[in-house]
Amino acid sequence: MKETCGDAHHRRSRTPEGACHDRQDLVLFDEVAELAGKDLGYSERREITQDQVNLFADATDDHQWIHTDPEKAADGPFGGPIAHGFLTLSLLIPMWSELFDVSDVKTKVNYGVDKVRFTSPVKVGARIRMTVTIAEVAEVKGNGLHLVADATIEIEGEERPAVVARFLNRFYK
Repeated sequence: MKETCGDAHHRRSRTPEGACHDRQDLVLFDEVAELAGKDLGYSERREITQDQVNLFADATDDHQWIHTDPEKAADGPFGGPIAHGFLTLSLLIPMWSELFDVSDVKTKVNYGVDKVRFTSPVKVGARIRMTVTIAEVAEVKGNGLHLVADATIEIEGEERPAVVARFLNRFYK
């Protein structure tokens, strides 16, 4: 169970070190424009499992041994199997949902990604979390907002992040 404190709109979560930090879970459409430049904090950590990697390999038809053959991967360059970069990137969505949501909109659109870098492999068994800063917010046609977010997916105990991405969202009232 997640340890949180605060109200339904602004929760505080415990970091792995035990410190309490703010998490912005839910905002109103009219509040989004004020969030440019805001650091949303960290998502919860999640472990990457071999089952996840295998399911992703099946879904994408990418069964490269570095991902799906633990015995062979043990003798490979990373000392064991690693997650597909796009698996790690796909986890951006559930981690984003932990950190941010807009309550009073009719439509929410994952609008894409401007830039993605896979800067370090994620070994099976590693734990990752994401931090996000809202870089820009702009109005768009149709009573909408275009939100640009800078995300970094970190690997517990590693200096280099797994993924650095600038992703785009749209919200329509």
